[in-house]
Formats: sequence, structure tokens, C-alpha cells
Amino acid sequence: MTIEIEKNLIQRVALGDMFRRRASNTPDKIALRDYKGEKEISYTFKELNQKINCFAGAAKKNGLQKGDRVAILGLNSSEYIIALYGCAKAGITAVPVNPGIAPEDIIYVLNHSEAKAIVVDSLLVPLMDKIKVNLPGIQLMVSIKTGDEIVSKDYTLFDDFLAQGSIDEVEDIIIQERDIFEILYTSGTTGKPKGVLITHLGVYISALSTAIEFGLRPGYSSSMMLPIFHCAQQAVTYSTLNVGGTVSIFRQFDPGKVMEALEKGRVNLTFGLPIMYRAMIGHPDSKTRNWDHLKTCVFAMAPMDQATLEGGIKIFNSEFMLGTGQTECFPPTNVFRASQLPNKQGNYWGVSNLALDTGVMDEKGNLLPAGKVGEIVWRGPVVMEAYYKDEDATLESRKFGWHHSGDLGSFDEDGQLLFVDRKKDMIKTGGENVASIRVERVILEDHRVDQVAVVGLPDERWVEAVTAFVVPIADSGLTQEDILQLCKKNLGKFEVPKRVILSDSLPTTSTGKVRKNILRQTPV
Repeated sequence: MTIEIEKNLIQRVALGDMFRRRASNTPDKIALRDYKGEKEISYTFKELNQKINCFAGAAKKNGLQKGDRVAILGLNSSEYIIALYGCAKAGITAVPVNPGIAPEDIIYVLNHSEAKAIVVDSLLVPLMDKIKVNLPGIQLMVSIKTGDEIVSKDYTLFDDFLAQGSIDEVEDIIIQERDIFEILYTSGTTGKPKGVLITHLGVYISALSTAIEFGLRPGYSSSMMLPIFHCAQQAVTYSTLNVGGTVSIFRQFDPGKVMEALEKGRVNLTFGLPIMYRAMIGHPDSKTRNWDHLKTCVFAMAPMDQATLEGGIKIFNSEFMLGTGQTECFPPTNVFRASQLPNKQGNYWGVSNLALDTGVMDEKGNLLPAGKVGEIVWRGPVVMEAYYKDEDATLESRKFGWHHSGDLGSFDEDGQLLFVDRKKDMIKTGGENVASIRVERVILEDHRVDQVAVVGLPDERWVEAVTAFVVPIADSGLTQEDILQLCKKNLGKFEVPKRVILSDSLPTTSTGKVRKNILRQTPV
């Protein structure tokens, strides 16, 4: 072993190392409970660490080297976690892919990231078979068995892939703290996904600080109800595993079954959307189960209405808090302790995570005092390394020595951050970001469309419902169903408008720009 490798092993910050530590300290502690339909599969930290080592070794055996990219396309599973951390141990960059985006965007992400291999749910293999002709860089395809699907010999089954590796630690790869652990893709207002480079150090610091913020003590357990390809769920999962806790994995959200598993597993922290908490609170089982083990209920993506908050506190007898952030600044950037601040009404984001500074800045780079509205900015080790292959966007995001969120906010007299509005027309619906311009471009492909504007309108279920205002060409015969079918064909499911409103005209400025602020006032 060279001096350079020895020094790296002694001093490095690498995500995969946490499993070697947990396997040494608490080898028989349950790390994962994976609820696969009616079955429950559990892994101890020793077992999980061995499987992660096997993945890393198999990746090396198949010619994947440090810095190569491996995409992961699937829903929540223990195999997904093994693949993520297997990449980390091998110095490979993971590329989690949202299976809900349009096929053309999946192709873009896989090609833009230069992924050489992909781990894919067998349920999604038919999709891969349709698009793989457009993926010249993919050299290896591994399939996670998710049902009774039969996959071709083009795919290596996940367990067979692991069998190619070894349970021994991989110790001949130099991993630096600023090496890229994963590339997370997020859509900008242009609709084209941007690759966000996330480092080992950034996620490791997040895992430590988030555990403190959310009260995750050694051995505590948490839920995985939101998709693991999303940075928010990753933050909770990484933090739990880092403190030697147990993660309960749910592939789908069924309030009755989830609550049964939460009680059985004596889960200490839940994480979900406000709509998930409403579904659990409204379920008859919520009032009959024992919740003395549940300490913290974290919600994200949207503020929680007062009725749900009060009902949740009453039933679960737990602390409720909001975690916010964005892919470019690994979450949570801010935490709002809703249970402790019941009189704070509005879309509060709270105070900075321990690992971050939060500011509100004007367009000249001046930090603003309380009560003044400006752009929310952050700085700290969890900020992204860069946008992949986009130097201009990277430079734009870090003007004046701060990371710029693109969101507007202000601090109140108590130092709590209040979100005001988005600088750009990004719609947040059901936990996903939708670029309005992307939906508009698809609708404009219909030659019968004269004008279109897409906004998010308040919605109890979706937080914001994608709504398309369309001006048809006179006497064209265009219908709302025509627009919906066009969108369903060319967009991801979550991007399809929930409502199409045909109109004779759109409100515009003197220069012809659509006044979306007026459209947002449309009665729901």
C-alpha cells in the first residue's frame, strides 16, 4: 500500500466509510427494514456493509473506475441504498434518476451525465428497452427484481451482480472529500435538467448536522416514505444511518399499512409531505395505535395547514418541524419548529441549519435587515460543487460569495425566515418541480394554440396544481382534452396540467408579456 493511499485512509471524509464504522460498533443492529408488498426484509449493519462492499467490488470487476457514473432508476428499496453506498465506496459517482420524468429527459440525464452503467427496477426495464438505443454510453445494465417481470440476458440480476464482488473492504481507491458522490438533476426554468454536483464532504456534513437538528440520537429510527432519488429523503436517510439508526423503507404510501409498520418498528422520526400527514391523521387507525415511540414529525415541500398541524400534534404527541432546501444546497438549509412557534402563521422556513449561513440579499449584493424582502442566499460546506458542464449557470448561482436560491424571503423580528415568492415561475406540485415554460412549449406544439401561460394555483392535495391558460386560434375546434392528451404524451406525469382553462385572451403588459401574477389570482 502506498503512502498516498495510507494517508487517504487515515484522513479522508468518505460516505461509504460510515458503514464500516457501524458494522464494527453495532454489527447486529437493524439498519434497514424493507417493506416489499406483504414481505419485510431486514438487514443488519454487518450484512448491509458486506453487500455494499460486494457492489463496490463488482463494479470494479466490471471495469468501472473512480469517477465513472452509475445511474439508478427505480423506486425505494434496500437495493437502491446498496447501490448508492456501493458507488460511494468505489469512488464512483451515483446518478439517481427520477422515474417520473419524461422518457426524453431520462435519455438526456443519462447521456449528459455520461453514465456507463445503470441499475434499474425490473418494472422499468420495458422503458429502458425502448430508450436504450439512444444511450450509447451505457455498457452495463443491472436489474433489481421488483415483481414477476422477466428481464432479458441484456441485464444482470442485482443479486448475481453482488455475487461478483467480495465482502471485504475496498481500500485501494483514493477518495478526496470534494470528490463527487452523486449528480442530482433538477429542472430549471428553461425546462432542461441541470446536473448538480454533490460532494462526499457536503453530504457527510449534512448527515451530521441534520441528525442534530432533527434530534436523531444513536440507534433512532426513521421512515423512507418520500422517494430516495430526491435530496430531501436522502438527507433524512443518510443522517439516520450515520448515527446507527434503522430506516423503514416504503415503496408506496398507504396510510394504514405505513402506520402499522411505524408502530411495529417503533419508528422515532417520520418524514413526509403535509398531504401524507393529513391522510394518516384522517385514517381511523391513527387514534387507536400507540405512538409513544414517535418523537419527531418532519414535513417538507410546503407549509402545513393549521388544522393538520394541530391534529398531528394531538394524535402523535410529537414535535412537528418543517425542513426546507434545494438540490443545489443539500437539505435541510433551514428548519422551522412549527410545534414550538404556533403563532407564526405563513410560509415560514425558520432558522439556518447548523452547517449554513442564511441571508437575504438585494440585487447589488447587500445583505438586508429584518423586514426587508430580497433573494434568499446561503453559504456553507453543503452547497453544491457546481452545475455539471454549465460554468455560466454555476457562476451566476454564486455571485457576491453566496449561493443564490432564486427564491424571495425576509427575516421577521425573531430571526425566522419567511418565504415570500419565487423569483422565477417554477411550480412545486406534489413534491416535484415543474418548469412552466417547458409545459408551455409542449402545448404550443399544437398549431391550434395562439397563446399559453402556465402557472401553479393553490391546491389542497398538490400544494400547487399545474394550470394551463390557453388561447385557441379562432374557430380551431381546440378542446381541453386535446391539450391534456398532448401533455400526457410528451411530459412526465407530474408535469401534466391538472386543469386547462380556455380563454379569449391573456392579461399582458404594454410590451406583450403575460402577467402571470393576475392569472395566479384565478379562483380555484
